[in-house]
Amino acid sequence: MSKSHVKTGDEVVVLTGADKGRRGKVIAVNPGTARVIVEGIRMQKKHQKKSQTHPQGAIVDREGPIHVSNVMSAEKFDSRADKRGGAAKAKE
Repeated sequence: MSKSHVKTGDEVVVLTGADKGRRGKVIAVNPGTARVIVEGIRMQKKHQKKSQTHPQGAIVDREGPIHVSNVMSAEKFDSRADKRGGAAKAKE
């Protein structure tokens, strides 16, 4: 198992995929599979069986895992944009 550059509670930016550019807070990190779960990113539908809490059953949205290489710390991402002049152009 290798050390990850993000940890639970960090704000990250998604670098690739359908959610590219979106930000979210890391909910969980799985170092064994090198994946992270980010709040509000890669939403999946989960069908729940009938139970006492859900008598009719339910379809619940939940976050799916993303490979750790596809996310970057928001602080690092913002400082990178400042160096390139991206933030200055956005302010004008």
